[in-house]
Amino acid sequence: MAKRAATRSIHSLSVGQVAERSGVAVSALHFYEKKGLIKSVRTNGNQRRYPRDVLRRVAVIRVAQRTGVPLATIRQAMAALPNDRAPTAAEWKRLSSSWKDELNHRIRRLTELRDQLGGCIGCGCMSLKVCPLRNPMDALGRDGAGPRLLDIAAET
Repeated sequence: MAKRAATRSIHSLSVGQVAERSGVAVSALHFYEKKGLIKSVRTNGNQRRYPRDVLRRVAVIRVAQRTGVPLATIRQAMAALPNDRAPTAAEWKRLSSSWKDELNHRIRRLTELRDQLGGCIGCGCMSLKVCPLRNPMDALGRDGAGPRLLDIAAET
């Protein structure tokens, strides 16, 4: 039993070591663990120990976050990976390809937004039918483009 614990500690990393090697703050690692994105085991002294493959998982989480993949989606993908070993190249490829469609959709939306942003800001009404930023509940927009003033005195 003691030999297995010693072997596990040699092949595992402390939270500080994971933070240093991954460039991710300890608090972020605790957050990822709380959200079920990574897992640790506890030593007899109640210290967290992470398997070495957690470094790959943290790298994938960070890349996914940078591309805008929601944490719930990341957690779902991570749940499909094996816990007892590092994922294979094929498993990582399958995981990343599941995000490509959403990423491509987001890129298209952002490109459209970028291309239409000047006209929307220039108008100022936020009621253009073609504007992706418009307020869909904007009742004043039905009266046409341009600024509108509310006559508070007339309402009372």
